Order: sequence, then C-alpha cells, then structure tokens
Amino acid sequence: MLPLDITIFLVIIILILILFVFFYFIPVRLWVAALTSGVRIKLFSLIGMRLRRVPPSVIVNPLINATKAGLKLTSNQLEAHYLAGGNVYQVVQALISADKANIPLTFERAAAIDLAGRDVHQAVQMSVRPKVIDAPDPTKGSDTVTAVAMDGIQLRAKAKVTVKTNLDRLVGGASEETIIARVGEGIVTTIGSATTHKMVLSNPDLISKTVLSKGLDSGTGFEILSIDIADVDVGENIGAKLQIDQANADKQIAQAKAEERKAMAIALEQEMRARVEEMKARVVEAEAQVPLALAEALRSGNMGVMDYYSLKNIIADTDMRHSIAQPTEPQEHHEKGSKP
Repeated sequence: MLPLDITIFLVIIILILILFVFFYFIPVRLWVAALTSGVRIKLFSLIGMRLRRVPPSVIVNPLINATKAGLKLTSNQLEAHYLAGGNVYQVVQALISADKANIPLTFERAAAIDLAGRDVHQAVQMSVRPKVIDAPDPTKGSDTVTAVAMDGIQLRAKAKVTVKTNLDRLVGGASEETIIARVGEGIVTTIGSATTHKMVLSNPDLISKTVLSKGLDSGTGFEILSIDIADVDVGENIGAKLQIDQANADKQIAQAKAEERKAMAIALEQEMRARVEEMKARVVEAEAQVPLALAEALRSGNMGVMDYYSLKNIIADTDMRHSIAQPTEPQEHHEKGSKP
C-alpha cells in the first residue's frame, strides 16, 4: 500500500492529464464561441478534426467570420480545402470581400485560385480597386521602351497600364509580365509604323489607342481598362548613324579594293622588270656568241682577216658616232686658292 499523500498526488496528476486530453480533443471554448455566433457544429466534428490533425481554430474561426458576413459555408468545405493545402483564411476573406463588392465568386472558384498559387484575396481587391503597372517594369533594368520611326528618329516611351483581375481567367491565365511584354511590343509596332517621329510626338494617344485595340489581355488573368502614355522622349538619329556607318563601310571596302589593285600593279611591275632583266640576259648571251662565231668563221675560211679588220673599224666608227651623239656636261675647273 502506498502512503495516503502519494496516492492523492497520483490521483491529482491523473485528473490533470485527463482534463488536458479532454480539453485538447474537445475545444469547449471554441465550440461555445461557434454556438454563440450562430455556427452549428458538433463536438464530434471538432474531435474528428483533432484526429485528422486539422487545427479546429483554423476551420471554426473563418467559419464564424463567413457566417457573420452572411455567407453559407460548411466546415466540411473548409476542412477539405485545408487538407488540400489551401489557405482557408485567405479564401474566406476573399469571399467576404467579393460578396460586399457584388462580385460573383463561388467557394469552388476561390479555392481553385488559392490552390493554383494565386493570392485570391489580393485578386478580389484588384477587381474592386484596379492596379496601375508600369510598362516597361523599371525594376527589370529599363524604364522606357525604345523604338525607331520610319524617318530614323529614335523615340523612348513609357506607359501606365490600368488593369483589374479577371477572376474567371485567373486560373491558368498569364501574369502581369505578359501584359507588360505585350504593351511594349505594341508600342514598338506603333512607333515603327509611324511615318515621322513628329506624328507620334503630336499624338501620343495614337500609341494607346492602337495598343488597346489589339486585345492584349486575351489569355491573361487580367482585364486592361486603359493604357496611358506617361512620357515620350526623342532619342538619337538612328537613320543618320546607320547611313554614316554604311558610308564608312563602303569607304573601307573601296580602300581595300584600291589596295588590292595597287598590289596587283606593283606585282605586275616587278614581273615586267624581271622579264626585262631576262631579255637583257638573253642579249648578253647572244652577244657572247659573236666572238665564237667570228673565230669559227676565220677557222673555216668563211671570213678573211681583212674582213675581220673592216668589221672592227665599223664597230669603232659606230662607237665614236655614239660618243659624239651623246651630250657632254660642262666641266668646271676650280683651282684651290684662285681669285674670281
């Protein structure tokens, strides 16, 4: 037998454990709060939530908010959404906001939007209060869209796009980045098709009207309400720069061709000089054969000694005539130390 004090102590511990287990599996305070708020939920349902590892407060508190707002939701709907990995509080808040703003939104669609990874509450808020986004997004590195008109003048434009959420297309629809990209493409197309840049500067609404008429919000989770051109600046004269670059390229091509022709002329000149030297060598070779021919003629008797001397006289006479025919340069004689 245990002493009386120890027995009482053990009984108290057991009672505390029983009460703890009881209040853990049966959240009486939460059940009472639900009943006083008009939410009919059974204690066994709360116990079942505990057993299914669903915090009862995550289901009951949003259910109380929905009931007070006049929405007809059940604990099974909220519990199924929680078990699917959804955010019950966000869905209920979105449904309440949509109901107060007279926006048709069912629990199934709100749950689908939430499970798709979108912030359904923020989506409803954007339906009530449209959002203005910049095109292009300045956080991506550039705050203007650059395009060139047909006259070669560069223009830089930026737009403000007012969009609201399209809840019917939010699941599977493209995001804001698609809207920004399509608006940028429309700005480039509109400026590029303008005859002169002055046309765009005088009518900037031409860009917004043209872009807005293209239906850029198709396939996205948003509806474009308006596109406003915030600023249009004149950039560089791209046409003139392209012409200058083309002229420089043509000049370099012409210079290269001229250098090629020059190199070919130099090569031809060198070839001609080589041929002249070759001809001179042949002449020298031919002249070297003359004494041999004379010696052979003398030995064979085809030529006499007198004929040979006559030939020598003719050659000497010819050399004398050549020397006389050449002009002589006057020679100046200066004596060292002579006076003028």
